Amino acid sequence: MSKDIRHFVPPSCELLGLGEPTHQEPAFGLVRNELFAVLVEQGFRSVALETDRVSGLLVDDFVQGGSGTLDMGAGFSHRFGELVANQRLVAWLREYNEGRPADERVAFHGFDASTENTSAASPRIYLEYARDYLGVELDLDGLVGDDERWSREEAILDPAQSIGDTPEAEQLRVIADDLLISLYARAPERIAATSRADWYRARTHLTAGLGLLRYHKVAAQPGSQEVRIARLMAARDSLMAQNLLDIRSIESQRGPTLVFAHNAHLQRMAGLQRDWYSAGAIVGELLGQRYAVIASSLGSSPTLGLAEPEPDTYEGNLQHTISDWGLTPAAALAAARTRTDINPRQGYFPLDQALLDQVDAVLHINGGTSL
Repeated sequence: MSKDIRHFVPPSCELLGLGEPTHQEPAFGLVRNELFAVLVEQGFRSVALETDRVSGLLVDDFVQGGSGTLDMGAGFSHRFGELVANQRLVAWLREYNEGRPADERVAFHGFDASTENTSAASPRIYLEYARDYLGVELDLDGLVGDDERWSREEAILDPAQSIGDTPEAEQLRVIADDLLISLYARAPERIAATSRADWYRARTHLTAGLGLLRYHKVAAQPGSQEVRIARLMAARDSLMAQNLLDIRSIESQRGPTLVFAHNAHLQRMAGLQRDWYSAGAIVGELLGQRYAVIASSLGSSPTLGLAEPEPDTYEGNLQHTISDWGLTPAAALAAARTRTDINPRQGYFPLDQALLDQVDAVLHINGGTSL
């Protein structure tokens, strides 16, 4: 067992995934912060969190030295701005970057889309941003209509009420694609008039809008609820993977990136029900040895109401060797039983052999919030 994350970063690694088995245990974010500080000293220059990519631009503006204060609710989606660990990370990034030259500063990225399993945002603001950046005359109001009809749960949960396959949505996809072509075609002109960073910002907005249109298109397809949710999860992980690859293209000259998200998004295999590919499976296949992933597990947690694991489970074995938290190669873990003392409200996904076969290491936290 070790607490030195440097031993778990292969020389070829450009994107290091650090997973958490539940979003509800605060200790994982706190340990993440501690590990990331070490990685920054080793040359990492960016961190990507499971939060909306466009919202994350506000966080990066702030940590790069932007004036004023940051509205964490606007900078993070999924209410992740309320988490103490994320608040501390933002404060640390801003302090670290202060007075440093641009190439030594650490960047913040979100890599998720503005979606939930039961809702997805309107594409309006993303398409309008790109339209305004390109300076084209384009009235989107008639095609988009009321934003609420996109974001309401029925638009995702009921294909008959979805507008993702309407003529208006089809026309918006054509417009968004044309805008993307124009953005690239006019890149030299627009970058000269603004900046490379501004061009990337416009592209981030536009690809987010396109992603939402594609997500709503998937939501409009008929099928059983189980099949439809699997399709939506597949679409979301695909968008996550595209965002991670784009982030790496932006950060490739500055240093590696730490990506922090649920184990299910970062593992090198199919999703929770094994019937769609995770973002980690996609980027792992495309990046090869440039991608490494550490999954996490949890012993007990007062926050979750998770009791001590049985000694013959994977978590039970780790409890005997780790007093608070530690890292170990996944291949070093002996075969054991998957724990069953959990309930859906805890949001905890236990270790199993299928997961261990697809990750490089495991971060185990013994006592959860007591850290």
